[in-house]
Amino acid sequence: MAKNRVNVTVNAVRQLTPRVREYQLAASDGSPLPAADAGAHVALHLQTEDGPLIRHYSLVSTSLGEERGIYRIAVQRENRPRGSAWVHAHLAVGTRLEASHPLNHFPLDRRDPDTLLIAGGIGITPIVSMARSLAARHKQFQLAYTGRSAPDMAYLDDVRQLTDGQAHIHINDQQGGQPLNVSALLAAQPEGTCVYVCGPSTLIEATRHAAVTLGWAPGRVRSELFTPPPTGDEVGFELVLQASGRTLAVGPNQSILEAMTAAGLHPLFDCGRGECGLCPVTVLAAEGPLQHRDRYLSEAERASGDSLCICVSRVRGPRLVLDA
Repeated sequence: MAKNRVNVTVNAVRQLTPRVREYQLAASDGSPLPAADAGAHVALHLQTEDGPLIRHYSLVSTSLGEERGIYRIAVQRENRPRGSAWVHAHLAVGTRLEASHPLNHFPLDRRDPDTLLIAGGIGITPIVSMARSLAARHKQFQLAYTGRSAPDMAYLDDVRQLTDGQAHIHINDQQGGQPLNVSALLAAQPEGTCVYVCGPSTLIEATRHAAVTLGWAPGRVRSELFTPPPTGDEVGFELVLQASGRTLAVGPNQSILEAMTAAGLHPLFDCGRGECGLCPVTVLAAEGPLQHRDRYLSEAERASGDSLCICVSRVRGPRLVLDA
């Protein structure tokens, strides 16, 4: 087993909504799992019929009380043959797999005098762990949760309980399809409030735009994107790794990172969502336009075509040559 991974077993499964299923993971040898703080996630290393698959999921659980030493994740099923669809089809009580030690690119600073938590859809998973952490320490916070319809909103009862019923619940279907008014929400916050927002890119960008308009300092809005980049009509391509002297086939439903891992290579990566900046690789040649789906490279870096994040980005064409 690779360093910083642990063998885990699924010891409970719970259906939260028609599309969202919760999995409870425990160490296969019965020992406590590494501690995790609010906002952390783990990478699941899955062995599928099409080769290794790596997927990252935020931890709903934190190292508090009865949840100490176990992990809970919630997986929303998407209509794709790999990833969440594979998890829903194959993970059951008793399934054994590998998980990374917890990683955290979305840490909660509990020293903030006032905290606003905003969640959209399945982005509730790190937010509810933050709410639980703040509530356990009797810290002041507010929580806004938006989704299409109440039956589709995982952990809705938890949110209401953690906030004593004071959460701002915005259900689009009950509001004529109108999105959450984040501008009004931020404008009503006390001076110095810090915002943690997780969900679709539209929600994150709206929150950041509202903060800029209100003159907030950039550091007061912290975010994590929780929807996978759009895949579109993917096609496979040939991947040439110049430094390694290897040529690989990247399948239509496979990332460059997954293809390299399946071939026994060990590229640097961390978040797996194109956010952390650890996996960009120099592009030497591309037969077709690059499809940048990360949130790390600048617009100028993307336009140059000199590099791409191998965890989420690819080429729309037959061949890509990387300095790897």
